[in-house]
Order: sequence, then C-alpha cells, then structure tokens
Amino acid sequence: MTTPLHFNAFVMNTNSHIQHGHWRRPEAQQVDFENVDLWIDLARLLEEAKFDAMFFADVTGHYGDADADFEVYARHGLQIPSNDPTVLLGALAVSTREIGLALTSNVAQNHPYNFARQVSTLDHISRGRIAWNIVTGTQDNGARNFGLPQLTDHSERYRWAEEYVDVVYKLWEGSWDDGAVLKDKASGVYADATKIHKIYHEGERYRVEGPHLPAPSPQRTPLLFQAGSSASGRKFAARNAEATFIIAPTPEIARRQIEETRRLAVEAGREPGDIKFFQGLSFIIGDTEEEAHEKAVEYDRYSSTERYLAHSALVDKFGRVYDPLTPIKDIDTNTARGFLSWVSQAVTDREPVVGDVAILGRRSSRVIGTPGQIADRLAEWQAAGVDGINVINWVLPGSFEEFAEKVLPVLRERGLAQSEYSAGPLRQKLFGAPLLNDRHPAAKYRGAFATGARTWEEARALSSV
Repeated sequence: MTTPLHFNAFVMNTNSHIQHGHWRRPEAQQVDFENVDLWIDLARLLEEAKFDAMFFADVTGHYGDADADFEVYARHGLQIPSNDPTVLLGALAVSTREIGLALTSNVAQNHPYNFARQVSTLDHISRGRIAWNIVTGTQDNGARNFGLPQLTDHSERYRWAEEYVDVVYKLWEGSWDDGAVLKDKASGVYADATKIHKIYHEGERYRVEGPHLPAPSPQRTPLLFQAGSSASGRKFAARNAEATFIIAPTPEIARRQIEETRRLAVEAGREPGDIKFFQGLSFIIGDTEEEAHEKAVEYDRYSSTERYLAHSALVDKFGRVYDPLTPIKDIDTNTARGFLSWVSQAVTDREPVVGDVAILGRRSSRVIGTPGQIADRLAEWQAAGVDGINVINWVLPGSFEEFAEKVLPVLRERGLAQSEYSAGPLRQKLFGAPLLNDRHPAAKYRGAFATGARTWEEARALSSV
C-alpha cells in the first residue's frame, strides 16, 4: 500500500526567497509581502488543498561579505527587506484550523527563555500546530547584528545549539507537570504550585532559573525541524530533529544522507522512523510535456545567474566571498558544508567549482513535466526514503494554486497525497501522538525537577539530570 507523502509550502516573509527575479512577473503577488491578507489568503488556500504545513524560512542579516556593498541584495529584493515570521504566524493561526505553521529561528537571535515563551504562546493560539526549524545561522552580518564579531565556528554553533535546545526542552517538558492547571473556582486555586518547577539551568552560555511562564501547550514542545546537512548538522538532527529539510541534487544522494542520519539516530537511542525527511523541490507544470518545457524557457527569462550566485555566496574564514570559479576542493568556509559535499558528488564530468552551488541547486531542485510525470518523479524520491516535499514556489499564490489544481489530484489518485487531515495537533498528524516520544532527549526532563529545590545550591545538590 502506498504511503502518502507530506507536503509543506516553503515560503519566506520577503519579496524574493528562492526563485529570484520572479517577483517581476505580472501575476506575482510576493512583491507586496508586507500585506498580511496575502498570507492569510495563501494559508487558507493551502489548508483547502490539505498541505501539511507552511514552512517559513528566515535570516537575520544579508548574505555574502559583511563588509561589502549589499546593493545587489537590495536591488533584487533578495531577502531584504524581510519581516519576522514568528509575528506573522499569530495572524495565520487564528485564520486557519488544521494546517501546520513552521517558523525558523536561529540560536543567536533570541534568548531561549523568551523564545520558549513565544513558541508556547503560538502553540496555544494555534491549538497545537507550531513547528520550529532549528538553525544556527549562516551570515556574518547576521551574527554581527547580535553583537558577535562574526559567525561562530561551524562546530561550535552546534555545541551552542545543543545547550539552547537543552534549555527550551527543560522549560517545555519539565517545568510544568500534567494536571498543574486546576482552574478551580470553588476553591480559588488556579494552579497547583507543587506541580510547577524552576529548572535552574547552568551552562556555558545560559543561566536560566524558571519556571516557564506558560502552562503546557497542546504539543508542549513544538514539532522540531532541522536543516543542517553537514556532519555536525546530521548528528544534531539525529539527536533532536523530528523532521529534516534537505535539498539533495539527486534521489540517490538523498538516500545516502537519509540512511546515514537514520543510522546516527539509532546510535543516539532513537528509531529510524523518528525522523521524517523533506526534499525541497520546485515544479514547472504543463498539460503536455512540450508546454511544460516551453514554460521553463519562459521562467528562465526572469532568472539570472547573478541573483542565484548572490544568494549562494560562500565566504572564507575572513568573510571574503569566493570567486565562482574557485574549485570546491579549495574552499574553507564556515557554512553550507553539507551542500558543498552534495555538489562535489553530483558534478562528475569535471572539477566542481563554487559557481556549481548556485547552478546545480537551481536546476536539480526543479521538476518539469505534466502532472503525471511529476507524480512519477515524486515516487522516485519517495523510493529513496523521502517522506515529504517542501514545495518551493515561483510566484505567490499562483505556484501553489497550480500545484493544488493540477498535481495534487493525480497524487491522490495514486495514494501519494492525503485527502483529509488527521485529527489532533501537528505532531499527531505526522506521527500519531501529540507529544514527543520517550526516545527523544527532551523526554528525560519530564518529572526531573520535582525536587522541591528553592535555590541554585539546592538544585545543584538534588539535580537528577
């Protein structure tokens, strides 16, 4: 029996997210991305089409050399300006009922105590439909915006992320016991203080007392996405992620990454099925194969290598951008290590260079054809181990309208797309239960702080984790 794929709409609260230049098309509405009605209407469209979630990317600075002119980014509206997706999700949560809402937030941009409170609030507002894409940042400019001299070293960023998630896990899973909220009007007791606990976290970067101010939300911990593909990123995903976003250039390369990450998950005490993998793909759809390829030629007319190179700009350890003709083997960079590895595997007829990152990423992530041919291709990705697709748009809302109208009916006929939502919060829709399973590292904090500690010293003496 065929298992349906999951489908996320991959978007960003900006003018030009992935397919740069297409905001200029007459029908493109992302040029007015500041208009909340655009997003509300899109969320309702996607919910009607039974997409699993809207997945919002985000950055906290411009790409490339932090000391160089960022004119190319402003001229093309390439992720500048961009607005905060976390704030937008509140509007979308009250405008929809079933679709999941995923936000991206990196560990540098928000203190974990404040972030945990924001996410719990959103999970309450949405009745359990929030996901968090855990990232560690990719831009020197973004790091400087939060007081750092430059982007922290790659491996150190993941050590930072491990402590960051440790803090939020303690707040979400351990600070409040089940049954703490009574709302007993007769006795006048709203919550049982003996079931609410301070976490007394002390680490290299954070000292957080607690307790978590929000009571447990429907999921407690949001569904956890992660997008790192380097060795450090895969290890982090194996320990923490429930869903991983990949942009592999071929199904075979995707298979290798998925198998490796699942193996690491087992080593971390989890099961292979505890993580779902979402491949990023865009679609050019025609009623005939000839029409689809004619549309691809038209789409290319709006694109340019300059924009894609600007988006994928790689910098050295001093923050200087590598020339596009630099061989990948000569690259020493603090970001995109996983994707560089994929490109090196995919380019076999010559020495791969930096420019291939933009060109291959652009070409390999798009599927051109009729709805039936697209369904065939998606079945190949599923056979490689992919559980879902992050659908990359060309224009808003037209790309999703076309996919919903032409491709999803064919996928449903083949059992490759859901026809109705499952009941419950987002995690329950994807995994069958609303809360993290006991194999996840956050589970160890359930009941761990019921020690009665009232000072840091008592907490140190009584801590069980």
